[in-house]
Amino acid sequence: MCGIVGIVGNFNIQQLDSMLRSQHHRGPDATGKYTDASFAALGHNRLAIIDLSVQSNQPFLDSSGRYALVFNGEIYNYNELKASLQNQYVFKTESDTEVLLAAFIIYGTDCLQKLNGMFSFAIWDNQNKKLFAARDRFGVKPFYYSIKNNSFYFSSEIKALHAAGIPKIPNEKVWASYFAYGSYGNPDETFWQDVVQLPGGHFLEYENQKLQIKKWYSFEEEVAKQPKNLTYAQAKEHYLTLLKDSIRLRFRADVPVGFNISGGLDSSVLLAMVNSQENATSNNNNNNNNCNAYTFYTNNGDYDELPWVEAMIAKTNNPLIKVLLQANEVPVLAHKMGGQQDEPYGGIPTLAYAKLFEQARKDKVLVLLDGQGMDEQWAGYDYYTQENEATIQGVHDSPYKINMLSDSFLAKVEKPVYPQPFDDVVLNKQYRDLFYTKIPRALRFNDRISMICSTELREPFLDYRLVEFAFSLPLNFKIKNGVTKFMLREIASDYLADDLVFTPKRPVQTPQREWLADDLNVWVNECFEGISNSNYSSWFIQEELQKELRLYMEGDFQSSFHIWQCVNCYELIFNLKRLI
Repeated sequence: MCGIVGIVGNFNIQQLDSMLRSQHHRGPDATGKYTDASFAALGHNRLAIIDLSVQSNQPFLDSSGRYALVFNGEIYNYNELKASLQNQYVFKTESDTEVLLAAFIIYGTDCLQKLNGMFSFAIWDNQNKKLFAARDRFGVKPFYYSIKNNSFYFSSEIKALHAAGIPKIPNEKVWASYFAYGSYGNPDETFWQDVVQLPGGHFLEYENQKLQIKKWYSFEEEVAKQPKNLTYAQAKEHYLTLLKDSIRLRFRADVPVGFNISGGLDSSVLLAMVNSQENATSNNNNNNNNCNAYTFYTNNGDYDELPWVEAMIAKTNNPLIKVLLQANEVPVLAHKMGGQQDEPYGGIPTLAYAKLFEQARKDKVLVLLDGQGMDEQWAGYDYYTQENEATIQGVHDSPYKINMLSDSFLAKVEKPVYPQPFDDVVLNKQYRDLFYTKIPRALRFNDRISMICSTELREPFLDYRLVEFAFSLPLNFKIKNGVTKFMLREIASDYLADDLVFTPKRPVQTPQREWLADDLNVWVNECFEGISNSNYSSWFIQEELQKELRLYMEGDFQSSFHIWQCVNCYELIFNLKRLI
């Protein structure tokens, strides 16, 4: 897990240095640079997870010196790939980095189909003066780029592009759509002008000042290839086999591994599989035995999931590290997080989650697993079977307050329209959440909050084999008698008590609504006042903005999303000078 940067075209080395400094948190263990005359410069911040030796530092060159690689992420099946390449490439390290470069040299772009991992990487061919870059199937690891003055810039975080001199100007279409529809942009968009992201499952080639982007992963085609007409028992057995293998692969690390846990079903499954893996490796000195579990709480019984977490952990005896978030911490944490995230993020739960990584780093646990991705593959949200376009669980009224927006700002709004590649309504909603809404934004939030603490987050439930297979199963395998994720619950019940795995879904929450209205009242009012006095106040109708704030403070807080949007916006835009 690292940070990558690069410039193809006219550059000075000071630009590359500034980019690397802005991303130092992503890789504090080593910083490296590579230049090819005046053609290209690559940079890398390394967080050492696999093969900790200096021989695996990056940029990484093949033995001929033709190819230079900068890579962010992990190739989980690197041992298997390495074995298949032994007769065609002479390896000098034990790293997945070298396996990735060897696979590219041997297979070309077809290497991407062979990778099981989370990755964004760039390879410079100094013979043909050509850049190749790619991103994993679901976009777990980020890749941003910009073209300025006939030069191509790329990085792992947006701030690095701004550090290189790309102007920091809000993309008002994306911001307006965020306020009006809660959209975080299309897969290639960001909240900043002239900053683009490579969508997950795509690669790019840049040569002679020409950019080509191609899709290398077709989810729809892979779903169609899945086994057909399986019985319920056969499907359950096959999924469990894949699930165990996914966890096994993600235990590969040369540093301690832990996991994040809440009181929900997905965490129950994660806990069960982690301990199944621990038991399987207990006799081979694996350093992940009895690994730490991390959870957060707020001392609010209406929201905290500690009783469920402690009941789960009591069955396995993993060390449980409980991390407290208090209301008075939020303004400082939000200020810091605004600078780290670069774009709007999920709210106070994101701040609480971030504290887990901070604690894990203190404990020298550098890799954490979590349960992201189960709801999208198993149709776990209530709105999947409802006739609406909702993307938020458990909210009945619209969380968006379009009445706050000025006519000129509203004119820039673009209502998101999502592809519907399947003949089934539920599948299309799952597809939307997987590639356009839920998963892309959660992955971005989580990448930033893990990397700000120089830790690595792995998402075992987003193994593409799991997602494709679960997605292909009949709906009655997923929802039965009104119980969502039914097969998954049955799998978990083989390891944990039914009262832990057949409880209704509880969103991971904090007392955000109450805190914003009460404990954080002064801070929230300051943020709204800052909006009104800013250069961007024309985005809003000031009377409506103040009206919504007043109504909220008087107790109308069925949803706090519009309040958080404004607070988040203030931290990211209206306090813009602080972040540049």
